Amino acid sequence: MSCCPGPGYRTPLDAMKGPREELLYIPCIYRNTEIGRPDYLATVDIDPRSSTYCKVISRLPMPYLNDELHHTGWNACSSCWNDASKKRSKLIMPSLYSSRIYVIDVATNPRRPIIHTIVEPEEVRTKSGLAIPHTSHCLANGEVMISAMGKGEDPMEGKGGFIILDGEDFHVKGKWEADGHNPPFGYDFWYQPFHNVMISTEWGAPKAFLNGFNPDDYTNGLYGKSLHVWDWDKHTIQQTINMGDEGAVPLEIRFLHNPIAKEGFVGCALSSNVMRFYMKDNGTWAHEKVIDVANKEVEGWALPSMPGLITDILLSLDDRFLYFSNWLHGDIRQYDVTDTKNPKLVGQIFLGGSVCKNGPVKVIKDVELDEQPEPFYFNGKRIHGGPQMIQLSLDGKRLFVTTSLYSQWDVQFYPDMVKEGSVMLQIDVDTEQGGLTLNKDVLIDFGNEPGGPVLAHEIRYPGGDCSSDIYVHNTPSNL
Repeated sequence: MSCCPGPGYRTPLDAMKGPREELLYIPCIYRNTEIGRPDYLATVDIDPRSSTYCKVISRLPMPYLNDELHHTGWNACSSCWNDASKKRSKLIMPSLYSSRIYVIDVATNPRRPIIHTIVEPEEVRTKSGLAIPHTSHCLANGEVMISAMGKGEDPMEGKGGFIILDGEDFHVKGKWEADGHNPPFGYDFWYQPFHNVMISTEWGAPKAFLNGFNPDDYTNGLYGKSLHVWDWDKHTIQQTINMGDEGAVPLEIRFLHNPIAKEGFVGCALSSNVMRFYMKDNGTWAHEKVIDVANKEVEGWALPSMPGLITDILLSLDDRFLYFSNWLHGDIRQYDVTDTKNPKLVGQIFLGGSVCKNGPVKVIKDVELDEQPEPFYFNGKRIHGGPQMIQLSLDGKRLFVTTSLYSQWDVQFYPDMVKEGSVMLQIDVDTEQGGLTLNKDVLIDFGNEPGGPVLAHEIRYPGGDCSSDIYVHNTPSNL
């Protein structure tokens, strides 16, 4: 493994040889529950050698109510591997509802993080013209870039853009995108400087998704279906790829980790398809559907046809396996994507969902399953909700999963989970032939928290993971 003068690893394959994760950082949300407490950051001990294994060992409450902590990122990662002045010491935590951004010190005491500084919503809105921050990535120049989904002057209206934080004191430096280059919606993004490209995705207008899902909002154009291809140097949109209804609500986007690759995958939630995006010979970008999760025809649900609702997606660091979660159907899937044009399903596991036996939903037609899955129990406890956020260990052998999507949608689709709390589970991965197995020793039950049941969302490791770091070094001999 290469010696790293700065944070992270030189290559994805170097990262695969990194140490096993020992701590997990997980935002926990009380907004839209019956408990009037601030959200907090939970630290979970996941070291099997530890006396506090599988325990929440610290809880860092935020000073405000109703932030809706959501996704997190780092102040520095593998994109600035060759800068010895940079350290992965701060966890960046944007708040989806309040537009507040917390910067958390995880270096002074990794087992007990503290708040380093708070970027207030007024600074975000006035200096960037944006609101409703989502995905955070560190940049090779030491700055932090955060995607946004709302207008600064009217946060409920859709506006895609990117907030830039200074990498030292974390004040808002402004917006990243050039004037006049704002998609109607924002969500996730992934950049690849080797090809001078960034691609961003679309969720929808905050006035639609913040208040729960209404299918009419999609029909009325309040949700996205496009990818936006950016010139990384000029900060301008070079191409917009409208994927149509088969690409409805593209959420998480992942380039292959190999920095010289010209392709990747995006999970389209509402259509429940995975699209492959790629650069053509003429330098433009295109897409093709490579995975189609069929809807289930049902009775006793909000609609007669239930999508899988692909909500999270990631790639192993060797770019061999693709994983995603179907939050409504209740399964996690593993695909061999050695041939990126023809993914092969090699692993699947059901962890709850909305179509379990003996529930309110009856499946009338299912082209995949012969019978509905059994309700999901762990050590005698009924687990409500479905698999949502996923995170893979660096070596690819452990897949961690939580069950909360977004508090208002949790209330709408899984009210029992909101009452009883979400969970975190570990799935053991066969990295040779493919396959997923529930680890029956690992359950973090967020229904037993001291402040009451809480909704646990995204998962990060102190040393980086499979969806936070972007690799920028051209080392084809190692990849």
